[in-house]
Amino acid sequence: MSAAPLTFYSFPLSGHAHRVALMLSLLDVPHRCVDVNLRQAEQKRPEFLALNAFGQVPVIDDNGTVVADSNAILVYLAKRYGGAAWLPEDAVGAAAVQRWLSVAAGPLANGPATARLVTVFGAAFDIDATLARAHALLAVMDSELSRRDFLAGDTPTIADVACYTYVSHAPEGNVALTGYPNIQQWLARIESLPRFVPMARTAAGLQAA
Repeated sequence: MSAAPLTFYSFPLSGHAHRVALMLSLLDVPHRCVDVNLRQAEQKRPEFLALNAFGQVPVIDDNGTVVADSNAILVYLAKRYGGAAWLPEDAVGAAAVQRWLSVAAGPLANGPATARLVTVFGAAFDIDATLARAHALLAVMDSELSRRDFLAGDTPTIADVACYTYVSHAPEGNVALTGYPNIQQWLARIESLPRFVPMARTAAGLQAA
């Protein structure tokens, strides 16, 4: 009897969830997607809290192995299904990837991702400070990408998957990408990868109709 497919608990407008959707597609991992209705607080119900006590998407259940947190899921998927191509085994390569996973959980979350929370979901944050953090991060990323094709080296890794979505959708949070040519080229390289899948655009911020 074949194993049941991996179950992916998601929310369509979540950039964190899209990281996982993108990785599952890039690795061609069979799975079924279960959308969690955040607007109805399904993520706070006991059955979901049993999967992730923090009450957040995404979560995966891989035949009884439950993993929460988007970056942790990326590590799991790379180790389980992708091999060293997506997460290097050597110390230098692994450290380079970890650096950008930390960026994804820190400056990226506090900059472009938070700016998008304001415009798409009506969250209350200091928008001027958020935009300043976003552009400070993008300036560093653009400089680093002037020296290599991908964030952690010359080939794509989970570092790129972790950072792609919120950078790509930064204009939805009124964060313009026009001044960052190396980032724009990096985004295009990711979007040209086999089995790339986008996240739906939201008509908000600079992308408002």
